Amino acid sequence: MPAGRASRTIKIASRAAAQEATRSLQARLARSQVSADGLRRQERARALRAMLEDLGPIYIKLGQILATRPDIMPQYLMDEFANLNDQARIEPFPVFEPVIEGELGGHWRSCFQEINTERPLGAASVAQVYRAVWTDGRPCVLKVQRPGTSAAMLGDMAVLRRIAGLLHRAAPHMCEVIDVKSMMEVVFTAMEAEVDFTREARNMKDARKAARHFKQVKVPKVIEATPRVLVQTFVDGTPINRVKDDQLSDRQRKKIAYQLMGFMFRGYFVDRAFHADPHPGNILIDQDGKAHVIDWGMYGKIDRNASLTLLKGLVGMARGDGAALARDWIKLGSLTPWSNSTRFANDVSNTIPYWANATLEELNLGVALMSLARYSTERGIQVSPLVSLIGKSMGNIEGSVRSIYPKLKFDKALGKVMEDIARELLADSLGPENGMQMLLDSIYSFNNSSSQMQSVLGDMTTGQLGINVRTNQADPLGPRRGHRLKHHVSLGSTAAATAAETVVRRTLGG
Repeated sequence: MPAGRASRTIKIASRAAAQEATRSLQARLARSQVSADGLRRQERARALRAMLEDLGPIYIKLGQILATRPDIMPQYLMDEFANLNDQARIEPFPVFEPVIEGELGGHWRSCFQEINTERPLGAASVAQVYRAVWTDGRPCVLKVQRPGTSAAMLGDMAVLRRIAGLLHRAAPHMCEVIDVKSMMEVVFTAMEAEVDFTREARNMKDARKAARHFKQVKVPKVIEATPRVLVQTFVDGTPINRVKDDQLSDRQRKKIAYQLMGFMFRGYFVDRAFHADPHPGNILIDQDGKAHVIDWGMYGKIDRNASLTLLKGLVGMARGDGAALARDWIKLGSLTPWSNSTRFANDVSNTIPYWANATLEELNLGVALMSLARYSTERGIQVSPLVSLIGKSMGNIEGSVRSIYPKLKFDKALGKVMEDIARELLADSLGPENGMQMLLDSIYSFNNSSSQMQSVLGDMTTGQLGINVRTNQADPLGPRRGHRLKHHVSLGSTAAATAAETVVRRTLGG
């Protein structure tokens, strides 16, 4: 653990703790305790948010994710953490010149016809962004990483990994349900492009290919990329939540909304790679009604099985099938010894009628997804670490789309792209790589089943075959309650065993 980052973290956290202790003491001395309680909670929430902002980008991203986790956080903290952003102190341009020179060389100025160095387009905790004109006359955006950012973020990751390890040892029971270490690793992996702009450039190139399927969705083009400098085409647009009422027709708004949702669905279920931070500031609407998705520094990826399981769950949600949604949600995570999947399914079935066929005015998709996390945590079902990142992504895109077209219906948006998704998934399943995987799986299963069958035949002929039956599948387990009942079935009859062996051998062709 880098000592400097650890001591810095401890110093900032200690200062916040001291401030909280002072507020608590003042509240106790106050005469009006009832009125002080609500005020103290607001002050605590603001102080914690400020602490995360002081700690830096890693903590800000984790705070944004915690803002979508009702199974972990109280509502008042979620409300305050939802205000976290990457706005940071603006540094003068000369601070960044050594970085640009180190990445583009001593003659870097010849790459640009001009750069507006007086006022950056944006200032985040990782980088500052400037409007410029490339050497060939193209309007562009120059993104420069703040000096020392990479080392600071890697140091903070090391600190948080150590904290997560201590938490797992101190609270193993809790961590069986909420896997803090894995959740952090998912976030850290998604943030790799934040410290290496060549990764962000690759993300953008992949996203541009995906955007070709949607006429209203665009992704900027990469002009130049190094680990700490990124140059991309300039987008002259307005953040989606600031589009004026008379700027677009209702038809244009509807088209943009459904295509943005389709673009994200394609990322989750076809490409299995998605923008993990599509908040309104990262979606710009130009005068032609095109939506430009920018800032691909936080990029999530999902494996094939998890993607298919999530898709099945969302289809169940769209159809109002609570049992199907609960079943697929459990498959995304895992059961613990005290899980109660029956009650979890009942929780989902009681809630899902309010989600089916709802518009974004009536349903907050991100909150709905995280409500499932809360239900499953309460019932002892471990939530998949991927859910935090996907929930953040879905919550952000849903909020962005709601700002421009709140009449959008989730089930209709999914239905519009299901045919394309199904066709892509079928083509992928029939591809040579997947075919080879299926062949190898079949060979492995056959070989494995053959050896298992031989073992079973041996047990049958000696009368030692035992059958284990679990009688309380999906029921809660008490700490002293046995959860398996074993029935040992004796097959001592030599005639019965011999007959069974003969049937099996004929079946296998032996």
